[in-house]
Amino acid sequence: MKIAVITGASSGMGQESAIGLWEQFSGLDEIWAVGRRKDRLEKLEEKVNIPVRKFALDLSQEKDRELLKEELVRLKPQVKFLVNAAGFGKIGNVCDLPEKDQTGMIQVNCTALTAVTTMVLPFMPQNSRILQFASSAAFLPQPGFAVYAASKAYVLSYSRALNRELKSRKIFVTAVCPGPVRTEFFDIAQTTGEIPLYKKLVMADPGKVVAKAIRDSIAGREVSV
Repeated sequence: MKIAVITGASSGMGQESAIGLWEQFSGLDEIWAVGRRKDRLEKLEEKVNIPVRKFALDLSQEKDRELLKEELVRLKPQVKFLVNAAGFGKIGNVCDLPEKDQTGMIQVNCTALTAVTTMVLPFMPQNSRILQFASSAAFLPQPGFAVYAASKAYVLSYSRALNRELKSRKIFVTAVCPGPVRTEFFDIAQTTGEIPLYKKLVMADPGKVVAKAIRDSIAGREVSV
């Protein structure tokens, strides 16, 4: 069984990735969709014409991640695509943001991404692809968005190094680094602060971002901007 594993699949670029991979790759037998909101995962099934195995999980919790790992071990699928699109950010200065929000960004953006990648890798054959959603924030520290930018710098560095490590296995890793994208991400981010007007004016379409990310991944590019 050939599958795509997609985290953050209940909305935004995770959902767009599920649709894009289904549209472009007829060889997939299933999509394994991971997200916190079960109702959104069920709606995803209406947008793709292959079976969707739904995992309503909070990836910041180790016990939830174990449920995904157990299913991988039980069914032993061939994971042709891994898309780590789960993530969140909160706007605000370090001294103002609650500790829970700051550590939560690290748990989801860094810890969960690393854990899912590690558990999926044993099931990836040659010529598989990994797309790790970082951000243009990965390239430069951002006061007022410090923890989020730092977490995405981790994703970029980790992904580039992993791409080199996996060359002998012919598994290709692409760090996806878009600027502001018109998704629910900013609805959450702005619960603690306001994004600059210029970011609102240049927001990209999530479908176009994902389409380019998939093209760059197939071309073997290490970074997709």
